[in-house]
Amino acid sequence: MNDRHVALISAFYDALGRADFAAMESCYHPEVSFGDPIFQEVEGRERVMRMWRLQLGVRDGLKSAYCDVTADDHSGTAHWTARYTFSRTGREVVNEIDALFRFEDGLIVRHHDDFDFRRWSKMALGRPHGLLFGWTPMWRKSIRDRAAQQLDEFRPA
Repeated sequence: MNDRHVALISAFYDALGRADFAAMESCYHPEVSFGDPIFQEVEGRERVMRMWRLQLGVRDGLKSAYCDVTADDHSGTAHWTARYTFSRTGREVVNEIDALFRFEDGLIVRHHDDFDFRRWSKMALGRPHGLLFGWTPMWRKSIRDRAAQQLDEFRPA
């Protein structure tokens, strides 16, 4: 167990809970990469932080909780729950997420979140879209393409 890396993961999630972007950014290596079922690969600290600003902007009232943080000298894991209202539909979402981390130079250099895309789409998008299409590759591609376009166009204030 590497207590320093456990503290780093905890600091990241504490900052996420406060929407403290500067504190979140300070946990990331300049060459960080992020991936999840929607934003598959986002490279570089500036772009990853833009993604977090975008995500928190389309989620109303994000409340997050984390647990089961573990880390060694090279990698770590955590489980976190994101509770929010998906602004595009006004639907309540409770997303259970498993996170994996890699460390370099005492910072997070790789952050990967994994969650059940079909379950998320049913909560966020509702019927019929999430229920009927949430599992199809074409629907996933549509959601991913829209997210990538939003990230490319997003300019934080």
